[in-house]
Amino acid sequence: MKVLVTYRSVTGNTKKIAEAIYGEIEAEKDIKTFREVESLEGYDFVFVGYPVEGWSPSKVSKRWLGEHVNGRKIGLFCTHGSPEGVPTLTPWLDAMKAAATDAGAEIFNFFNCQGEMSQRVVDMLLKSDDPNERRFGEFGREATMGQPDESRVQKAREYARETMKKL
Repeated sequence: MKVLVTYRSVTGNTKKIAEAIYGEIEAEKDIKTFREVESLEGYDFVFVGYPVEGWSPSKVSKRWLGEHVNGRKIGLFCTHGSPEGVPTLTPWLDAMKAAATDAGAEIFNFFNCQGEMSQRVVDMLLKSDDPNERRFGEFGREATMGQPDESRVQKAREYARETMKKL
């Protein structure tokens, strides 16, 4: 079996999770950014990761998915600025999953975790007319500093091992 871990990372959060997943795969494997992937040909399974950007996957991520994952069974993972389990996170995660399934992928397993918000995003949220976005910005950088922490990285490793076992 040959496995690819591919990802898009803006702040390093998704890259950190991708590297943790990659480290747990006991098979022939590669790790590449979206930009480095020309084709998924030759891979039996692909872990695909990208960050939540603006409450959903970015246009760049959606375009990459549309070009590569049709007909593929994938392990999907994403990072975001919220603690796992908060109700406002549900539509974001649904959007992440929908982008993959809309592109023709079958999601075999899914993982998400909090990452550190960039100062640029915090500043944008603080300037928003939307009071919910301003509150999220106030929560922002300080509350997410150092994420994904070791406990979240460990959960990513468990996700990788669980996924590989199910395959």
